[in-house]
Amino acid sequence: MAAPLPSRCSFFVQKKNRFCKMVPGKGRSFCGEHATMEEGVGDSRRITCPLDPKHTVAQQNLEKHLKKCNSREKPRPVYYVENINAGRVDRDQELSEVSLAERSRADLESLVEKLKAAAEGLQQDMEDRTLSHPVLQEELSDPKNGGSAHKHLKQQASLLGHLQELGLLSRGRCFVEFGAGRGKLSHWIHRALQNPEGEGVAMETSQDLQLLLVERCSTRFKVDGKHQGSADPFERLQVDIQHLDLSKVPVLREKALPLVGVGKHLCGAATDLALRCLLDTAGARPDTQSLPKRLRGPEPGSGTGPVLGLAVALCCHHRCEWRHYVGQQFFLQRGLGPTEFSAFCRMSSWATCGPPANHSRAASKSGAANQSGAAEDHEEAERLAALSRFWSAAEREHLGRLCKLLIDSGRRDFLRTRGFSSRLIGYIDAEVTLENILLTALSSS
Repeated sequence: MAAPLPSRCSFFVQKKNRFCKMVPGKGRSFCGEHATMEEGVGDSRRITCPLDPKHTVAQQNLEKHLKKCNSREKPRPVYYVENINAGRVDRDQELSEVSLAERSRADLESLVEKLKAAAEGLQQDMEDRTLSHPVLQEELSDPKNGGSAHKHLKQQASLLGHLQELGLLSRGRCFVEFGAGRGKLSHWIHRALQNPEGEGVAMETSQDLQLLLVERCSTRFKVDGKHQGSADPFERLQVDIQHLDLSKVPVLREKALPLVGVGKHLCGAATDLALRCLLDTAGARPDTQSLPKRLRGPEPGSGTGPVLGLAVALCCHHRCEWRHYVGQQFFLQRGLGPTEFSAFCRMSSWATCGPPANHSRAASKSGAANQSGAAEDHEEAERLAALSRFWSAAEREHLGRLCKLLIDSGRRDFLRTRGFSSRLIGYIDAEVTLENILLTALSSS
């Protein structure tokens, strides 16, 4: 293409070997994405924002922009305590990561023997139990919902069914949704707990139910925005679970409602952070007298309510980290350490990665759009092809499941030491999602 298309950006995209096709502003040659290429005079030219290179700003407006840029450092809320839930690791337990491809066959076979020995007998406590809840029946039967939406609705229905079976789904408590995303799970919990007798909002008060959504990223199309003005308040905390101290959240200390932790596909180490956050920081009574009065919130002494239980759908065990893992003692008691844990995390992906042929096809498709992504997929396909000489796809999937089970059993052991009885349940059919394990817990007191 020798020249840009009419009324299109004049920036030549080397990677795509063509001119940008976005529409520039009136009287300009470049679109907003490439506005820094525009030849300006003095302060009229656009420059890259020093706080975030993903957007630009007019040089004459830079000082004003820096005061309101979304990427500026914001004051930390009172409930932010750096690394409070990160856990601790002894220096002698620190290790360098070793990929499976770098290990010899003897090393891999030794790891598999250790895995089988450590996981022996653990599967006896597993059960498959798919439940549902009537509040989602209308949506589940609506033909307008596509396949993807239907899968999510099935999972949410089963999660609510298990919460109800555990006796956790009722008013008079606060539901803390970790990794809330758009907040769909909290939305359905709220729908399930609305007045079933149709007596109107007057019978419901904001004091007997609270929905607290925890998400570290700014999320678009949040469902909780539709509940503004509701009798039951939704509150969203934009904070990493790693730094969240529930005992300092003003609304929890003010209402002191019993807590129930929930989560749908809480990814990797986020599950461990959430368990530590819920069980170690809730109910504490921090000394806030040293804080400025405007940051203290309610007077100390009220604390949060007790933790009644939790129901968290697990996923992405390959993204777990030893320094965050709550089941370290469980591993150490079985003669395992951070080296084995790291290997088992990597092997856990065998449960969901499928046969090598699928990865080859995925790599060829992504190659047309993203060369770096294709290279990574190609390396993954080669690694799986090498491992296929040792174990079949079915054997690798079984080993991956054992890795997940062992990691989750360490989490159950952590809950036991905190006075909770817990279970691992296959809460949905594997055809809906391969990440179909639910961790539930009830307080024994």
